[in-house]
Amino acid sequence: MEAKSPAEPSSTYAVAAAEMLSRIEAEARATASYTGRPVFDRRVMAAMARVPRHKFVLSSEEELAYINAALAISHGQTISQPYIVALMTDLLGLEPDAVVLEVGTGSGYQAAVLAEIAKQVYSIEIILELAAKAQVQLQELGCTNVEVRAGDGYTGWPEHAPYDGIMVTAAAREIPPALVEQLKSGGRLVMPLGAPFMGQELVVVEKSDIGKINTRSVLSVAFVPFTRARPR
Repeated sequence: MEAKSPAEPSSTYAVAAAEMLSRIEAEARATASYTGRPVFDRRVMAAMARVPRHKFVLSSEEELAYINAALAISHGQTISQPYIVALMTDLLGLEPDAVVLEVGTGSGYQAAVLAEIAKQVYSIEIILELAAKAQVQLQELGCTNVEVRAGDGYTGWPEHAPYDGIMVTAAAREIPPALVEQLKSGGRLVMPLGAPFMGQELVVVEKSDIGKINTRSVLSVAFVPFTRARPR
């Protein structure tokens, strides 16, 4: 399915959006010794330029939508810092025909960015209200290559596996085994590991063509905790 790109930021936010891109570029250079990425892929930056971030924040936060910082949305969740969104997307190293799994839809912003680069995005959100709202917002913006469902992302979405890339946008103490299993050989998984709100590291998990797993730490980060469904 061919993606429809979301509308670009309106003229009202054009200056703020341009400043956001400049801050992402500056932070990429500043953190290059940790990430190995002084410059992000042009497709990633183009996606960051096109997706209207103000559509994914609370109405009371619209004027802050393009600052380079995480913002609260609802249900105790956040929309990630633009630099982190760009970094995690870049680390996946996606090709245009990629099929991607995102665990932790939240507002839907990261999914919209991924949709600009990948062929298909499947996104799981454990909070029903957030999943429903994100799906509506993504549809309204023309992101026809994103499918959202409510559920426990720890077990992944096996029906559409294997995935070229998997992104987890909440911090867990371990890498979910099901996600590693659903990762395609040659694919990458990017996620924060560590305790809630502290001592977290953004890691890249790579699966070789023969199934060997290699994990490396990239950068210290702070994410909301990974939430699991309660046992019945």
